[in-house]
Amino acid sequence: MKKHSLSTRLWHWVNAIAIIVLFMTGLNISNAHRHLYWGHYGFDAGDAWLHVIRFPGWATIPGHYNLAVARDWHITMAWPFGLGVLFIWVAMLWNGHFRRNLMTAPKDWTPGAVIASLKAHSGPGAGHAHGYNPVQKILYGGVFGVLLPMMLLTGLAISPGVSGFAPWLVDVFGGRQSARSLHFIAAWGIFGFFVIHILLALTDWRLILEMFTGGKRVGAAPPTPPQPEPAPAAEEGAPAHG
Repeated sequence: MKKHSLSTRLWHWVNAIAIIVLFMTGLNISNAHRHLYWGHYGFDAGDAWLHVIRFPGWATIPGHYNLAVARDWHITMAWPFGLGVLFIWVAMLWNGHFRRNLMTAPKDWTPGAVIASLKAHSGPGAGHAHGYNPVQKILYGGVFGVLLPMMLLTGLAISPGVSGFAPWLVDVFGGRQSARSLHFIAAWGIFGFFVIHILLALTDWRLILEMFTGGKRVGAAPPTPPQPEPAPAAEEGAPAHG
């Protein structure tokens, strides 16, 4: 039995590429107006709640300031990202993965559970342990349940083409500028998870290999070898063979 199904592996790598391109093109777009606001409108830098740094070319796509090209790439990669989020949520709800492995209980949020999870994760063979510990549930649940949907919905809210026929989506976030600020916060939240995810994966190269091959599910019982059929009992009165 595979630890990661083919559909999960395909989604993982397509989503990883989409997020990298979206993040780097987003930094280029951010350079066009490096101020964030709350509400429906924001133009004056004096009204901003955050002044964003100018990101260098090595961190952006393209490697120089070009708002038109950055927007084209951003919108293009938003399609596989958005469809991927929809796909993974349908799959997790259908097969019970979210309810079974990612939903947390009050006991998972206690300091003792968090400390025990961090200690267990640093031990030998931790990456191949069965199930999710409380820290993994909190991190993955937060990403799948909060950050990815927020990225998708706020991105739609700040898109003129969408907000034009669905103004209620803008109002849900308190205005277009509020949606833009939340989009920025969610992007950096995903970036932080991305860094932690890579660092933890690098502690055991088998985890990366499994995301290509699928790996083997821990605890799965090996197939039972076929047993030879018992020899037929000798009939009563038949002569015995020496």
